[in-house]
Amino acid sequence: MTDPLNRRSFLLTLGAGVGTLLVPGALRAASPVPEIPSYLTGSEKLFAENPRAAALQWFREARFGLFLHYGLYSLEGRHEWLQLREKIPVATYAKLKDRFTAEKFDADFITDLALAAEMRYVNLTTRHHDSFCLFATKQTEFNSVNSPAKRDLVAELAAACRKKGLGLCLYYSHGRDWRHPHAANNDEWGGSARPAYNPPEPSYAYGKEHDLNKYLDFMRAQITELLTNYGPVAAIWLDGIAVPKSGDHTKFKCQELYNLIHRLQPQVLVSYKQGLLGTEDFFAPEHKAIGNPSGKPMEICSTLQDGSWGYNKLKRNLNPDEAWAKLAAARSANANLLLNTGPLPDGSIPAQHAKVLREIGRRICEQGWPVPAKEEPAKTKPDNKQDK
Repeated sequence: MTDPLNRRSFLLTLGAGVGTLLVPGALRAASPVPEIPSYLTGSEKLFAENPRAAALQWFREARFGLFLHYGLYSLEGRHEWLQLREKIPVATYAKLKDRFTAEKFDADFITDLALAAEMRYVNLTTRHHDSFCLFATKQTEFNSVNSPAKRDLVAELAAACRKKGLGLCLYYSHGRDWRHPHAANNDEWGGSARPAYNPPEPSYAYGKEHDLNKYLDFMRAQITELLTNYGPVAAIWLDGIAVPKSGDHTKFKCQELYNLIHRLQPQVLVSYKQGLLGTEDFFAPEHKAIGNPSGKPMEICSTLQDGSWGYNKLKRNLNPDEAWAKLAAARSANANLLLNTGPLPDGSIPAQHAKVLREIGRRICEQGWPVPAKEEPAKTKPDNKQDK
């Protein structure tokens, strides 16, 4: 592995010249050197033999990624679950879309910041529990392109990641949706599936009219869009696991979804938090490691604000030492750290978070990665080229 600083320069120079789209099977067979996503540069041989194995090897070595929780909830700065917690009616909450400008959402700044922090991938909330989408989808008008922003933020971030050799991971709320009429309801799936509206929300389907399969079709169509319209994707990161786990999870047909994802882009890794079926490619628990007898890769997600993932003007921000401790804990668990920031209402990264991330990158470059507790400290300065 090259030195991190040289690697960064190499990737910036490499840009979009590396294959940006997966080659269809028939064409790949005829090509002596199959094109691969830029983030997998250096793994050409393994990628040609087994794209997902190449992606898994990359993920195990990636160590560090940037998480972005951004959406309509960011405009209010009171937590990403404010629609449920404050029982805001669907039509009232939807009016936030008219204020969504994302005027300072800057994919180049975000990806440069990730590189400065020695991160290898970026994960964006394409659609959170409120069902507002940050991409051009034909499945609903409730999206950023159909807002004052008139922008496809997923497309912008995908282009920047591709250019700079970063893996693009896409968060997608699967188990929970507080807008779709046929999403999981409280009657069958527990009290946190939907806001506890009283009187009942008029836009929801109830009783015999409710059909979960219509919601599954909606999600399948959206994930197909994400995997066909934005070039190579490193991972589909599903959220909302508590809902299917509260009932008969087979009704969500998750294995069918996983199979679709792998058919559309064979290198894409799938996670569903701590694992719903056990067939996920990696585990992604919150804040702390979980038991992992399977030996699959693990990624711990945590955040730079106490108790909130989306921007929250009421919460305390972590300092560099606290963020460094999270990275050290992840290394001790043989896990990646996916460290979250909640962009401000205008889409810009909070200055405090950018400062912390740059400081983490400086420490990695000067001191090496945090030494896992189970390892003996090196007698000399750690060598980033060997420390994996």
